[in-house]
Amino acid sequence: MRNVISLNENWTLTFPKGERPAEAVTLPHTWNAVDGMDGNGSYLRTTGVYTRTFTAPKQPLAGGRTYIEVLAAALSATVKVNGTVATTHEGGYSIFRADVTDLCHDGENELTIEVSNEDTPSMYPSSADFTFYGGLYRGVNLISVPNTHFDLDYFGGPGIKVTPKPAADGGATFEIKSYVTNPDENFTVQYSIEDPYGFEVASATRPADNTAVTLYVPDAELWSMDEPNLYTVIARLQRCNESYDDLYVNVGVRSYTVTPDGGFSINGVPTPLRGVSRHQDRLYKGNALSIDDHYEDAQMIKEVGANTIRLAHYQHSQDFYNACDSIGFAVWAEIPFISVFKPGEDAHAHCRREMTELIVQNYNHPSIMFWGISNEILIGGISQELVERHHDLQKLCKELDPTRSTTIAHVSHTPTDGPMHHITDLESYNHYFGWYGGKIEDNGPWLDKFHAEHPDICLGVSEYGCEGIINWHSSTPQCKDYTEEYQAVYHEYMAQAFEDRPWIWASHVWNMFDFGCAARNEGGVAGRNNKGLVTIDRKTRKDSFYLYQAYWTKDPMVHINGRRYAQRAGETTEVKVYSNQDCVTLYLNGKEVGTQQAHRVFHFTVALAEGFNTLLAVAGSAKDSITLEKVEKEPACYTLPEFN
Repeated sequence: MRNVISLNENWTLTFPKGERPAEAVTLPHTWNAVDGMDGNGSYLRTTGVYTRTFTAPKQPLAGGRTYIEVLAAALSATVKVNGTVATTHEGGYSIFRADVTDLCHDGENELTIEVSNEDTPSMYPSSADFTFYGGLYRGVNLISVPNTHFDLDYFGGPGIKVTPKPAADGGATFEIKSYVTNPDENFTVQYSIEDPYGFEVASATRPADNTAVTLYVPDAELWSMDEPNLYTVIARLQRCNESYDDLYVNVGVRSYTVTPDGGFSINGVPTPLRGVSRHQDRLYKGNALSIDDHYEDAQMIKEVGANTIRLAHYQHSQDFYNACDSIGFAVWAEIPFISVFKPGEDAHAHCRREMTELIVQNYNHPSIMFWGISNEILIGGISQELVERHHDLQKLCKELDPTRSTTIAHVSHTPTDGPMHHITDLESYNHYFGWYGGKIEDNGPWLDKFHAEHPDICLGVSEYGCEGIINWHSSTPQCKDYTEEYQAVYHEYMAQAFEDRPWIWASHVWNMFDFGCAARNEGGVAGRNNKGLVTIDRKTRKDSFYLYQAYWTKDPMVHINGRRYAQRAGETTEVKVYSNQDCVTLYLNGKEVGTQQAHRVFHFTVALAEGFNTLLAVAGSAKDSITLEKVEKEPACYTLPEFN
């Protein structure tokens, strides 16, 4: 009886302040798809009004309800039906709904959603190093349900909560509770659990006003990043041989631990978490992504070999969380409590609401293992109120979800001793030694010193990275030259540093993809943060991408660096090769240059012949080739102008 109708078509967008003319749009949509990353230094932060009409669904049963569901509206929104306010919402990244039954009439109804990406005194994010795209960028639905239905009103949640737990005998228990609106004694909830192959393995029936139950599944197949086995839990609201409402949710059976010396383990297997961070935008699409875009991102992250993703700096799409569940990642999910603290009760109430929405809406995802409380919040300084607010958010997380760990991303200059420690279960630092000050080689000693001084803290690195722009190249790369080669050298050190320290519970490259940041102008590329392992259009994997593939993947691979550094001068040139094999042989124009044994990074010196040269690297069953041209003088366009 539940009917979900997409309202993504046939919208008109107007700007009351007159910044742009009215336009017809299809959701998902953002009005900053271009100016949010085009390098002009600013982007439109205003109120846009989305309008369309809809016909309220016919209700076959008396008392049925109609909801508007907004999957995200950045950053705040007011929903009106036929001119009357149905709901308001602050927070640009979470689902919210409104019961509009009593505002609808027969025939066409006008739906208006006023969306603003302007700052407000109480709302986060307020200041951060990414573009705050405005718009209805995840879509809108119309939901029709009977008067008795699974809940749609509690913080945008799914109406069901499932907690699978491995049992000592190899089975698993599934603690299930659903939430029914307007139940009576004639309604029951029938639960069914299907294994990863679609076979029912457990079931139970409960009264609709007392739905909690624990089901047992024998011989449970565990969920892990290598084997993301998903069970399907079905809840069916029934009365007298008739189903009124159905819910389907995918869950996973898994356990994990984190210790200061042992790092992360899943299902009892030590598994250091090594991965990337991800922002939700693409070139000239902004954050208005399709489901295919989300799955392509997840597949590319799997391709690099990552087993963890930090989803910065806000709640991401259900499509991406679903991809993480099915492909296999350990996910850090967080709220945009970021950069600059806003004092006062209103701002803290907003933080609490964002955290509540994040946890309630995403509790069932097995990929999510860590709730992030804040990011680099000491940029604006520290206060007793700030510290107390963190303790309160920690308490809230544990009340809503005692099964998962909490974490925090400290800005690099956060004192190693002080009140910001021992709040969350786990801690991480954002460090950029070798880019924003210091040397690359400072990273390892800093980690060792912190670990020695704080042996009771589970330490991770939540951000690290440097810019790599694919048209800049150098045979002598150095910090701030923005070359693809320096980015590679930086990550070579970092990848090995983390491999040498399995007690680092998680490390997350900043970032998997270049992303929009309208205020930035670095390295000759404005409007972007270019620290990604992949370009913002997803077309080019930088050499650093393959460095991590060499460290993190199991299938034989080999990659020759420098294919965009295609014209080389000098008697000899270095050819660097990445491979997860122990032995690499390099050929130049069909002749063997040499064979090396090394760990992940192989250095060859070759004398190119005049003109074009073919290089072939062979590592076991893996092969890669590039073509280089020997020239008298390397092109000036390889060097950032200020380095000439």
